[in-house]
Amino acid sequence: MFGIVNIQFIDILDILLVGLLVYYVYKLIRGTAAISIFLGIIVLYVIWAIVRALNMSLLSAIMGQILGVGVIAIIILFQQEIRKFLLRLGNTYILNNESLKFMRNLFGNRGGSMELEALDEITQACRKMGETRTGALIVLAHSSSMEFVIETGDIIDAKISRRLIENLFFKNSPLHDGAMVISNGRIVAARCTLPISENPNIPAHYGMRHRAATGLSEETDACVIVVSEETGNISFVKDGEIKTMGSISELRLAIENSYK
Repeated sequence: MFGIVNIQFIDILDILLVGLLVYYVYKLIRGTAAISIFLGIIVLYVIWAIVRALNMSLLSAIMGQILGVGVIAIIILFQQEIRKFLLRLGNTYILNNESLKFMRNLFGNRGGSMELEALDEITQACRKMGETRTGALIVLAHSSSMEFVIETGDIIDAKISRRLIENLFFKNSPLHDGAMVISNGRIVAARCTLPISENPNIPAHYGMRHRAATGLSEETDACVIVVSEETGNISFVKDGEIKTMGSISELRLAIENSYK
């Protein structure tokens, strides 16, 4: 029986690649509402495969049409997940790959290095906001383009200044609600909206600012500084991981290391 089956290396590779693709899609949407839809689609596909194997022509044709139209439905339903997957794929395997620097220089939006003066202004502003428990969300752009974030806020395009940062996040300021984007040594925009992380493993005591910072750091290589309005604690978020800073010196070192 098995002698009739002609299995070549390319067939084994095909199966492995499909399995790998399904695994990464599952890993990406695990813990979100989309997982139920994904599993439902897998069940329908398995039923369709069984129906075709049994030569049930009518039912096979009906389910084939449903699955055919379902491709469009999948794109609509999973547009956020697909976008996140492509962003993560580009940031992980292209923009962060040292052997592909020409791709980063050609397509990436270089956030540039952080000058000492600008670094002092940012850290001192964070120290002051932490002492006064002024909530803040500061995005430090690196290679990934921040255009999709900048376009949600108001353009500032100003020199980095501790007084400006403090004034923008002052609770009575019209621009305090949202994130500030810093790129190429300048404050580019304020009142920006960040994508919210759906990671179920984020501790419950973290608020929406931390979830927003985590969401952006999951999709791009940007780092985000969060000042908690409730506790005054300062956190540094990179690659989806939140780290509470014990001091301004630690924050300064984290920012410097993120640009290396």
